[in-house]
Amino acid sequence: MAVYTDINEVELKDFLQAYDCGTLLSFKGIAEGVENSNFLLHTDRFSLILTLYEKRVDENDLPFYLGLMQHLAERGLSCPLPLERSDGALYGRLCGRPAALISFLEGMWLRKSEARHCRELGAALARMHIAGKDFAIRRENALSLKGWVDLWDKSAVRADEVQRGLESEITDELALLEDRWPVDLPDGVIHADLFPDNVFFIGDTLSGLIDFYFACNDFLAYDLAICLNAWCFEKDGAFNVTKARALIEGYQSVRPLSAAEIEALPLLARGSALRFFLTRLYDWLTTPEGALVVKKDPLEYLRYLRFHRSVRSAREYGLS
Repeated sequence: MAVYTDINEVELKDFLQAYDCGTLLSFKGIAEGVENSNFLLHTDRFSLILTLYEKRVDENDLPFYLGLMQHLAERGLSCPLPLERSDGALYGRLCGRPAALISFLEGMWLRKSEARHCRELGAALARMHIAGKDFAIRRENALSLKGWVDLWDKSAVRADEVQRGLESEITDELALLEDRWPVDLPDGVIHADLFPDNVFFIGDTLSGLIDFYFACNDFLAYDLAICLNAWCFEKDGAFNVTKARALIEGYQSVRPLSAAEIEALPLLARGSALRFFLTRLYDWLTTPEGALVVKKDPLEYLRYLRFHRSVRSAREYGLS
């Protein structure tokens, strides 16, 4: 479900008066996504995406998110472009919520990816990192070490309800990551949520990246580690080293990793797996039964975490 706020034609037409986007022909809600309310609009000029930002998105972060998309698009990265209003702003208000009108990106996300898709993803991720290098606004990663500790504090007491021994295991894992987490790797703007449903393809060609609402500043290699978790495990939980090798090679074809980044990759992958385990665990424990939200199994990312814990060097990800 991704329509939390209903809109009507009268309200929408009034909102669109601030944009040079043509005459509204039709609109409908979009089922994809979980954070915001999204609508597909057709005008007599083009198709657009309307996003109403719900409670989980801080309005103070919108200049970063929308400004970043504008910045990346201006530097040649294929991603949605926020339309400017007549007053130059990148968002307005609709139904009491911040709302933005964004260009429609052609393509579909892959339900089953292969190594060649991972290679394209790696290259696109590196291009995004380079394009974002001179973006002036900073946004710290709220879901890095401190955020993990805060999430765990809210979930630890009930963790053994999900799996026996979990409280002790994750407490130990957090302590290790806090002790060993890198401090001096190359950093910049990262996407931080580049799962398959945020990457569009037309056929086998990557057509663009979407959904920048977790983007922030952090280690660039951490973004690559997130993709290792999101793209390189099969449905049965097996790690696909062929996909991992293609992902890393695609990335390095555009932006070679430093020796320090390569050495840190297994630890960054552990941290990434823990991050998604903790957010899923919190939602699993706190989402009421019957809510119109599909809860994601946190144990999937616990299995990934345990795999990365066994990795001794980046060579096990296929890196030569």
